[in-house]
Amino acid sequence: MGFLKSFVAGCLLMGASSASAQSLDRPLLVVASPEATGFFSRAVMVVVPQGDGHVGFMINRATRTTVASAFPDEPDSAKVIEPIYLGGPREAQSMYAVLRRDPGEGSRKLFGDVFVTVSGATVDRILKESPHEARYFAGFAAWDAGELAREIGEGDWLVTEAEESAVFTQNPEALWGELLKRIRSTY
Repeated sequence: MGFLKSFVAGCLLMGASSASAQSLDRPLLVVASPEATGFFSRAVMVVVPQGDGHVGFMINRATRTTVASAFPDEPDSAKVIEPIYLGGPREAQSMYAVLRRDPGEGSRKLFGDVFVTVSGATVDRILKESPHEARYFAGFAAWDAGELAREIGEGDWLVTEAEESAVFTQNPEALWGELLKRIRSTY
């Protein structure tokens, strides 16, 4: 009987692993496990496949720096008193804008109607034409091929569907706890 139970448990684990791997081929939210420490502690990230790996933004870590205070000599930036969010550790000196619409050239679709700028000129255009329609991020996170799947498999991240409401939440400090509670209720 012990062998049969072990065999069934092993099959279930393999099924769960392959389900996780298959689910990484689309945009998702990944929520740091409660045991996570360091930079990604209590992080919520929107992640999308990029080549063989994944890229994403931490969506719940607002900084104390506003767009206006970061660029005081830029009149268009002075209009934006919202904070800049820490998107991730890579290229933290670069700013990206995430919007609920396609801003045109210099942007890429994340999921649904959510787009991210990929050029400084596009960020400048948004700051000039529609500065309050975007959420601004400094930096991003990236995972090499298989790296995110491994981290999920090791329990570093919990996974849920990508949602526009999470990306643009008015209460980013509470997002990690809310998503963690929702994910745990589905087990």
